[in-house]
Amino acid sequence: MSASRILIGACASGSGKTTVTCALLMALKQQALRVHACKCGPDYIDPMFHERVLGIPSRNLDPFFADKDLLQELFCRQSKDCDVTVIEGVMGYYDGLSFAEPRASTYDVAKTIKAPVILVVNAKGMALTLIALLKGMLSFRSDHQICGVILNHVSKMTYQSLAPIIEREVGIKALGYLPECPEVAFGSRHLGLLTPQELRDLQERLEKLGNLARECLDIDGILALANQAPPLASLQEGDLAPKGTPVRLAIARDEAFCFYYEDNLDLLRSLGCELIPFRPLQDAALPEKIDGLLLGGGYPECYGEQLEQNVSLREEIRERLRGGLPCLAECGGFMYLHEQMEDTQGIMRDMVGLLSQNSCVRKDHLVRFGYVTLSAQEDTPLLNAGEEIRAHEFHYWDSTDNGNLMRADKPSGTRSWPCMHSVDQTICGYPHVYFLSNPAFAERFVALCRAYREKEKS
Repeated sequence: MSASRILIGACASGSGKTTVTCALLMALKQQALRVHACKCGPDYIDPMFHERVLGIPSRNLDPFFADKDLLQELFCRQSKDCDVTVIEGVMGYYDGLSFAEPRASTYDVAKTIKAPVILVVNAKGMALTLIALLKGMLSFRSDHQICGVILNHVSKMTYQSLAPIIEREVGIKALGYLPECPEVAFGSRHLGLLTPQELRDLQERLEKLGNLARECLDIDGILALANQAPPLASLQEGDLAPKGTPVRLAIARDEAFCFYYEDNLDLLRSLGCELIPFRPLQDAALPEKIDGLLLGGGYPECYGEQLEQNVSLREEIRERLRGGLPCLAECGGFMYLHEQMEDTQGIMRDMVGLLSQNSCVRKDHLVRFGYVTLSAQEDTPLLNAGEEIRAHEFHYWDSTDNGNLMRADKPSGTRSWPCMHSVDQTICGYPHVYFLSNPAFAERFVALCRAYREKEKS
């Protein structure tokens, strides 16, 4: 059975979901509770903040990547050993795959895992209009799951004035507030928040958030709501014991490359992979005795000079990949494999050069943004012709050649485009792929790594 749970949603992006979630996580941790965190949707950065609070990975819950049964199973597996799970929503509460339907929204996740919901509302500059807003949120869907509200960016006096009106007029619990507090704000850039690694005083900010939460939030009331969540039985016991001959995968993990789904890494571990982290910004060489390479997304464009200056690593990666070392590279990792990449200063930097004569340059808008389904147009190393896997894209940079190994289709069916490269045993492209939407993708990659290992032994 799953642990008690609460979902933190909002009326719109920018309302303060991450701030409230981290404050609540910190306060619950300080009470010596075993706390777990999840994030609705495909976002990478918010789970990093959750992990910095709790010291354990946060997981994504995404109804586009996983159907209802798989989503419930993943949630039960992830929350089984904790006292309470806090789930952070995405965008506005009902915002989903399209303007017309709430599929893959925070609301969709809340219904699927039967989680009580607390709305975070940026109530600065609002009075009685707040009541109309809340009534609209509740009346829009009868199965809304919304049980409480937290007011963000308001004073204690304003909250104390509004709380009884909320409870009388709307019928949901007022569960506290957070005042404006610039010193605990998380900065942002073109892909969203700065990553936790870039905030040198992050631990101090989190401590302040925890103190604010204990002072300004109704922690007991929030836990009472979480404990009202109905039982959610696991459909099956997932077997995560490693299978097959072990292989060693080098995984890029530093400020430039940090976007990975924990579910993907769990699947690789269950297939027998030992993940060996290395730092492309600092390490002069790849880890020893590796059988494959993972280059995830991140912010290579912000560290172009450092990546360019690490010549020995770039040259080793290029030669190892040309020699047949299996590699998966997506988004930022894909950019790193180009001949050149424009950095955030507008300077073209030399990169690995596996994709010779190709470069990545900045655009003035998001490029091919959102969920996609990738389909193989012919047999590929990881997908057979006609097979599909789900993914998403979110980037301001673009390549002079995005490849044509697969086709990306928007869920709406309104747009498609070619993507992905296959070079020797490297599969790379802009899409961030979710392995559990077609585990054969990961299984075949691990098989390539095992074959490479055996070849190197002989």
